[in-house]
Amino acid sequence: MSHVGVGPRALTRSVAFLTAGALAVPVLAGCSSDDPAGTPLAGPDTAAAARARVADGGTLRWAADSVPDTLNVFQSDADATTTRVAQAVLPSMFRLDATGRPVRNPDYLESAEVVGTEPKQVVLYRLNQQAVWSDGREIGAADFAAQWRALSGGESAYWTARNAGYDRIEKIERGKNDLEVKVTFKRPYADWRSLFTPLYPKDVMGTPDAFNDGARRKLEVTAGPFAVQKIDREDDEVVLGRNPRWWGAPPKLSKIELRVVPRGKRIAALTAGKLDLAEIDAETAREVGRAGAPAGTDPLGARGTAPLAGPERGQGRSAADALRSWAVAHGSDEEAAYEETLARAERREALAEAERRRAALRGFEVRKSLEPAYIQLALNGADGPLADERVRRAVARAVDREELAEAVLKPLGLPAEPLGSHLALAGQDAYADGSGALGDPDVKEARALLADAGWVPGGPLEKGTEKGTEKKGEEAAGAEEESGQGAGAAESDSPGGDDGTYIVGEDEKNPGGAGSGGDVERADGKSPGDAGSDEKREGEPRAERNEAQGGAPGAYAPKGTAAPAGAAAAPLARNGKPLTLRFVLPSGPGSGTLRTVADRIGAMLERIGVRTDITKVSDESYFRDHIAGGDYDLALYSWPGTAYPATDARPIYAKPVPAADGSLNVEQNYTRIGTDQVDQLFDQALGTLDQKEARELLRKADSRIWAAAGSVPLYQRPQLTAARTNLANAGAFGFATPVYEDMGFLKKGAQGGQRSASPSA
Repeated sequence: MSHVGVGPRALTRSVAFLTAGALAVPVLAGCSSDDPAGTPLAGPDTAAAARARVADGGTLRWAADSVPDTLNVFQSDADATTTRVAQAVLPSMFRLDATGRPVRNPDYLESAEVVGTEPKQVVLYRLNQQAVWSDGREIGAADFAAQWRALSGGESAYWTARNAGYDRIEKIERGKNDLEVKVTFKRPYADWRSLFTPLYPKDVMGTPDAFNDGARRKLEVTAGPFAVQKIDREDDEVVLGRNPRWWGAPPKLSKIELRVVPRGKRIAALTAGKLDLAEIDAETAREVGRAGAPAGTDPLGARGTAPLAGPERGQGRSAADALRSWAVAHGSDEEAAYEETLARAERREALAEAERRRAALRGFEVRKSLEPAYIQLALNGADGPLADERVRRAVARAVDREELAEAVLKPLGLPAEPLGSHLALAGQDAYADGSGALGDPDVKEARALLADAGWVPGGPLEKGTEKGTEKKGEEAAGAEEESGQGAGAAESDSPGGDDGTYIVGEDEKNPGGAGSGGDVERADGKSPGDAGSDEKREGEPRAERNEAQGGAPGAYAPKGTAAPAGAAAAPLARNGKPLTLRFVLPSGPGSGTLRTVADRIGAMLERIGVRTDITKVSDESYFRDHIAGGDYDLALYSWPGTAYPATDARPIYAKPVPAADGSLNVEQNYTRIGTDQVDQLFDQALGTLDQKEARELLRKADSRIWAAAGSVPLYQRPQLTAARTNLANAGAFGFATPVYEDMGFLKKGAQGGQRSASPSA
């Protein structure tokens, strides 16, 4: 399954979300049962095996999306393959564990801690005394200082994509000896663990020329278990070999070949034996799973579900079809018999080819988890109907996130839970379900919000808004109320520095307020007077009941009968303009599930009278021209999770501000919705060294983001990989940073690695 996604530093730092996975905090206790952070919904599925059971040697052929344009992750055109290479060949001070929490990397750090807070925050790094660069030089303060100067933003000659965190450093100096690095900050920085991962040698960071060009096509000096052996742009592969100066546990593999194979061609490469490990879509996962699954079982372990994106590949013919074919082939019509005989031969060859594919795929298995990334529904609040918070909240409350999560994840045998936070994923320290600030899905409340904003059903529309006509109707439906009227016309700032954002549960109940009138329909789509319409109408004449096969709901119902639950409501309009939202989606072959989710959302919005105009655009222009350019009303795209939301998520939700040239500086806030209070909460979280306080500030910020209804987190993305059954310590990593030196193939006679015990749907 493929989704359009952007990294948390996509424009300020164009690095795939795996970079965040290389970051980390030292020792954190596990979650208690009453901790709202909970536990990850799915753990890593990597066939974990002890190193003693893994053979020495071998080459891992791992599918990649590209040969990277640069090997410098701090440049704007870095991608997921850049990150994968950096993880294998460069130092990382911290990395993520299976719960999405950062942990110290002992191969490089003996310790790292805050040793002073007054008058300035001071962090002391004690380096592993064995840690050296591949040229034999010790890793030390000079490397830290060079990276700080390059990324601090102080010198424009460095073409950097971001400087978050490095701009807070005041100085870097040697400690008591060469193994100590002392970093002093100008102002407190809670996410100091995010820095220096990866760490480049001073040879790369020391001068603008070296930074800008020196590490784009080669990395001559490295310090990981592997080193870059070859970048072959003609054969589309990157080859990593063992680093002879590596001081840690020796790599089990001799080589890792990152081979560029488009997602749509990976099933063919797996069948041909050209790959050992590949991220795959749901359709490919089902084919791989069927090859080794017992007959009559779901290849992905799902129960009672069907694939969201369509029928399975390779379904066989029914017994009736086979009998009919035999009869035609042996019948008296010679021409028909001849054609059917040829068709039967073609089908036999196709079945034989399918069996050959199955035989080749029996050496693979599907390893699955949830990616540290999530899909969101974005609502562009820059202008149009969605500039009104009431309309955004109505749209958000019409969306049944649980239904969407089940539709995507349950058929894959993955936990089908909607995501409750914009800033963290389940199991991470800052996670808490903040969706209560918006409220549960509720058709009645959504319609009331729209009515309060002046959008009402009925009445003529301006001619030209439908079917291409030009004449204007005499009287517009849903005319705006006069200024000052309506429940939301005048809202004062709330006390205590609040920005006046409405959060469910923080107001006093107002039974007589907007939305409680007798004409508003119930959440099930019926008016209060229709309470008995769900009862079975025994004894009615058949013609008066909607039982005609294929008939539209209500088509044969007597006049006055309520529409069934979930039926589309009458279109809404205001001032003669219909409430239609432009839903922009990518058109690429890997976006089928995303488009199906959009169709479901469109059906949900129809229940409250909102129509969607789905526009499909090329993958190349989707993000650049439409999301970043603001040319959409609704859109679906993904953000990666991060261990450092105060740093990485702030630009995504920061309030847009006017730039010097008069344009609007949105940073990465492509919904154009932000508040001063959310900015203040991020700043406070970033400036406190009390982890508990930072966590609570971030959870409060998330509640405010929910209330503003600029985006609606839907579900974590599925992570599906095909892996050789004898490949250990690799597959669907989930939150965890890959440990490259432990990957390898099991020794002959060794049993398979330990699969994930993650819950399934």
